[in-house]
Amino acid sequence: MTEHRAPARSALQIGPFALSSPVVLAPMAGVTNVAFRTLCRELEIARAGTVSGLYVCEMVTARALVERHPVTLHMTTFAPDESPRSLQLYTVDPDTTYAAARMIADEGMADHIDMNFGCPVPKVTRRGGGAALPYKRRLFGRIVAAAVRAVEGSGIPVTVKFRIGIDDEHHTHLDAGRIAAEEGAAAVALHARTAAQRYSGTADWSQIAALKQHVTSVPVLGNGDIFDADDALAMMSSTGCDGVVIGRGCLGRPWLFAELSAAFAGREIPVPPTLGEVAAIVRRHGELLADHFGEDKGMRDIRKHVAWYLHGLPAGADLRRGLALVKTLADLDRLLDELDPDVPFPATATGPRGRQGSPASVTLPEGWLADPDDCTVPTGADVMHSGG
Repeated sequence: MTEHRAPARSALQIGPFALSSPVVLAPMAGVTNVAFRTLCRELEIARAGTVSGLYVCEMVTARALVERHPVTLHMTTFAPDESPRSLQLYTVDPDTTYAAARMIADEGMADHIDMNFGCPVPKVTRRGGGAALPYKRRLFGRIVAAAVRAVEGSGIPVTVKFRIGIDDEHHTHLDAGRIAAEEGAAAVALHARTAAQRYSGTADWSQIAALKQHVTSVPVLGNGDIFDADDALAMMSSTGCDGVVIGRGCLGRPWLFAELSAAFAGREIPVPPTLGEVAAIVRRHGELLADHFGEDKGMRDIRKHVAWYLHGLPAGADLRRGLALVKTLADLDRLLDELDPDVPFPATATGPRGRQGSPASVTLPEGWLADPDDCTVPTGADVMHSGG
């Protein structure tokens, strides 16, 4: 175990919420549902004695929320003891944004709203959504302002997440951060990649430092290439950012938040779980998914997580194939029992999991780059019911 020294600035204030650890779980489509968030919180309590950060629900589309799409409403499920309840909205239209945020406030659906302007998926950017939208700086400002105005007086803070820009020729993060802060956002977060990078290559932490120097009135959070506690401490030390946002680093490693909590408190990092303890965590994850989705869909969902959990761990090909096809909780239990419980967690079982891909040109609507001050709402960019 390694002794870590926490930075002098370890607490994080987001609106009325004082987080003792400056750590935020990034919303990830198909991952950060109530089952995964509950598991992360349980492990932080078990291994670090507290819940100290912010766990954000997977992204939902503002339009689908306002239309009360059943799948979208199910995605907004929170555990009874989950606090603060944090919900991320994908949106492109100030009017729909206002309606969705007002609905959240009036119906007590969440305690915090995050807004997604960082999705690089082609089906999103080709319609002007996600990471493409901050280029339209006036429209971007109106959307943020609409959300802030809708929750005025409710105590619900609005935060905004975005990327460096569309590509290396079209950086938008400095304008986006300034505009979001001016329009009332309680914090901003930067994934330090362009949309063209997608999830490939290396995050450019120097751009987080630049944003922190540019935006001084609200907290600035950094995201990108944090896979262990040392990475988180290094990002805050090198950039001066106020907090970290954890995405792919926690895939198959939901105990990472306990390690981060300890690191930022200056305590000894908990010993990583043995293979037997990992198996117990997978079992618990499967139970929580079955509770949320039903056993059939829950077991289909656990399959992708199993691949992340076993990344770098000793498990035979036949066992991996069996787990990739698991259909019942009983099958999951039986297969996990085949793992050697005494194997320690290997130091090599770190690094990125999940999607990485390759850099590519960003698909945009025709003429999108012609006028950054155009406030026209992109057509059909909010028809999705979940994030890409």
